Amino acid sequence: MTTVDFTQHEMQTVSELLQNDTKQVPSVLLEQSVADLGIADIEREVFFSKQYHDLEVEKLWKKVWQWACREEEIPSIGDYVVYEIADLSLIIVRSAPSEIRAFYNVCLHRGTQLLVSEGNVKAFRCPFHNWTWKLDGTLAYIPCQWDFEHVEKEAFRLPEVKVATWQGFVFINFDLECEPLETYLENIPDHFKHFPLEERSKAVHVAKVMPANWKVTLEAFMEAYHSVATHPQILKFTGDANSQYDVYGRHSRMITPFAVPSPHLGNQVDQQAVVKAMAEFEGTDPETVQLPNSMTARTYAASAARQRMSDRMGVDCSNLSDTEMLDAIEYFIFPNFMPWAGVGAPLQYRFRPNGNDPDSCIMDVLLLLPYPPGMRPTPAKIHWLTPEESWTNAPELGGLGPIFDQDTSNLHRIQRGLKASAKPGVTLSRYQESRIRHFHLVLERQLRS
Repeated sequence: MTTVDFTQHEMQTVSELLQNDTKQVPSVLLEQSVADLGIADIEREVFFSKQYHDLEVEKLWKKVWQWACREEEIPSIGDYVVYEIADLSLIIVRSAPSEIRAFYNVCLHRGTQLLVSEGNVKAFRCPFHNWTWKLDGTLAYIPCQWDFEHVEKEAFRLPEVKVATWQGFVFINFDLECEPLETYLENIPDHFKHFPLEERSKAVHVAKVMPANWKVTLEAFMEAYHSVATHPQILKFTGDANSQYDVYGRHSRMITPFAVPSPHLGNQVDQQAVVKAMAEFEGTDPETVQLPNSMTARTYAASAARQRMSDRMGVDCSNLSDTEMLDAIEYFIFPNFMPWAGVGAPLQYRFRPNGNDPDSCIMDVLLLLPYPPGMRPTPAKIHWLTPEESWTNAPELGGLGPIFDQDTSNLHRIQRGLKASAKPGVTLSRYQESRIRHFHLVLERQLRS
């Protein structure tokens, strides 16, 4: 596992480095734990403090690269989506065949939002007074131009932010002096050379407002340690405690093996029981599955996955490893994006604040599926679930709905517990929760920048 060397100087508290005349920023890491990163506690207020949220808006969301949409969502000139984070709103638009721009979604006359949701436009026209801008951001029309002699066209271009693409994802950055996306991603592009997500299409997109801070929700998907208590039904075929955790400069990775029993079950699960449990989870009659004597459950499951991909998608997977076919290979791109690699798990997660409410967040779940050459399908529209709805109300997620319900069932209790706790911080394990600890170290470094 590769780790980041955070020096003692860098581990000074946020409050020491980022205080001003009116407020003091809470520390991410409790000072008494700085000497031992393996047991560093995280200050609980970072999960519910409005002051900390405001700091994140200024020092994080306005400064980092973040995934806004997929390229296939805006294939034609004039196609756009609106991306929002906290109070910030952007129009992501294809302004030319090979050009994507991102403009502040605000009329420069009286401040009206220009667009909502997604669609196609010939120009950006304000619904209040009909001020109009071209797709390249230049001012095109002002009603009663004679009354605005003081408005200079060039000065009234729509303000832009930085745009870059990677693996079919469109990233934006509000900071015009930011580093290029290529360097921000560090080693991630090398890891995805053999997992071309740009050759997949958005087959499913489900979003929901969750009753917890975006960091609380994100962290629920950064470790497999919770599986034994939260997902007991998958233990017969999930090597939860065998997961591999890697941390890099800003980013991290988790690999959880499937088609092997959990170490928590000891020796009570044989190979036939593993494949039957997997079949039942996938909606297949377990009695129809018979493991050949010469095969392990893992070899059998990988072979079956290759055949399914070939039959359904016309994709040749004969040269791919069992890990690529079966395992959960989940990457984390700081601060809020989790792209999965591999073939059998095309999941993508995103977590962001729900406006300026530190007690809730928006969670997006995507499934990116391969498609036959030359037959790219229309990308799925967002299916918004209400806060009261179960993830199973999105049948397009298949068997993942109940898993997400389990994953998110404790979020409200965590958010409430963090506020009520007499203990000042959150204690993490040395290894299985190392990605969470690393995330907070990187976040603290970002907030000091």
